[in-house]
Amino acid sequence: MLRKQIRVLVVDDSILFRKVLIDRLSQQENIEVVGYAINAFDAQRKIPLLRPDVITLDVEMPGMNGIDFLKQLMPKHPIPVILVSSLNITVFDALSAGAVDFVRKPDMTKDNSTAIFITELIRKISIAANSKVRLAKPQPAARNFAPMPLPSSFPSSKLSSIVIAIGASTGGTEATLSILKDLPANMPGIVITQHMPPGFTKMYADRLNRICKINVKEAVHGDKIIPGQALLAPGDQQMKVVKIGGEYTVNCFDGEKVSGHKPSVDVLFNSVADTVKQNAIGIILTGMGRDGASGLCKMRANGAYTIGQNKESCVVYGMPMVAYNLGGVCIQASCEQIPNLIMQRLKTM
Repeated sequence: MLRKQIRVLVVDDSILFRKVLIDRLSQQENIEVVGYAINAFDAQRKIPLLRPDVITLDVEMPGMNGIDFLKQLMPKHPIPVILVSSLNITVFDALSAGAVDFVRKPDMTKDNSTAIFITELIRKISIAANSKVRLAKPQPAARNFAPMPLPSSFPSSKLSSIVIAIGASTGGTEATLSILKDLPANMPGIVITQHMPPGFTKMYADRLNRICKINVKEAVHGDKIIPGQALLAPGDQQMKVVKIGGEYTVNCFDGEKVSGHKPSVDVLFNSVADTVKQNAIGIILTGMGRDGASGLCKMRANGAYTIGQNKESCVVYGMPMVAYNLGGVCIQASCEQIPNLIMQRLKTM
C-alpha cells in the first residue's frame, strides 16, 4: 500500500535558500512540495489553492513577518507550520501564535550543516503532519483556576526536599509556559528538559523568567535546585539531578543521545527517580516518540506522583501516551489543570 505523501508549501523570501529546501524536500518519497511562496502575502493567496498539509515558514520576511502571518492564517486555515529560523527570540512569539515547531537555519559555510538541517526538517515535517494545531487564545489578566500559593507556614525544609521534573518535546514550549506561569513563587525547585537546540534554550529560559513568578534560568553544571527556581537543561547537553551532601544539584554533561535526544527526558527522569524518589513530582508533556516514558515509569515505581498531559490538549500525544500505556502516569490532565494538581499534591507531602 502506498504511503500518502505530505503536501508541503515552502515560504521563504531567499531565492537560494528556497531552492535548497525545494530540491532536498522533493527527493523524499513521503513529501510532495506543492509550491512555494516568496512572502506572506504570496502565501496567503496560494494556501487556499494548493491546500498544503504542512507549511515551512521563514520567520523574518519583508512586508509581513511570520508572526503576523500566523495570527492571520491560523483562524482561517489551521495548518501545521514548521518555522525555519535563525537564532532569534521571535521564534517563541511565532510558536505562541500557533506554529507547531521550529528548525534552526543551517550555517551554509560549515560542512554537513545543511544535511543535518534537512534531516531534522524532514523529521519535524512528518511529526507536524500528524499533529494537532493549537489556536492561540487571548489570556485574561487573571485566571480563575490559578492555584493559591502554599501557606507561609509550609516548612522551608520540606520545600527544599521536593523536586518537580518536567519533560516535553513538540508543542512543549507553550505547554510548559502555560503551567509555569500559573505557579506561585514559593514552589519547590523545578527541573525541565525540553527538546531544543543550543542557543534557543537560553532564550527560552529568559522568556519564561520574564513571564513567570518563579525564577527560570538555563542550567549550568553544579547549579543548586532551590525553591522558587526552575532550571532548564541546556541544548545539546544531558542533565541529571544529583545529591551532594543534603542539597540537590544538576549535573550537565556532554553525553550520548538517549532515546534519540540530547537533552533527554529519560536521563532527567531516571536521575530524579534514583535521587529524589517519593519526594518528586514528574510531569510528561506533549511530544512525539517515547522519550521520558520509561523514566516516568521508574519515578512512579519509586514513589513519585506523576502527571501526563491528556490527549485533548497535546499538540502531539506521543510521549504522554506511551508513558500512560506503560503504567507510568498517576493522572492525565490538561495544562490548565496541572498547576492545581501540583499544588494539591504538595499540600499532602
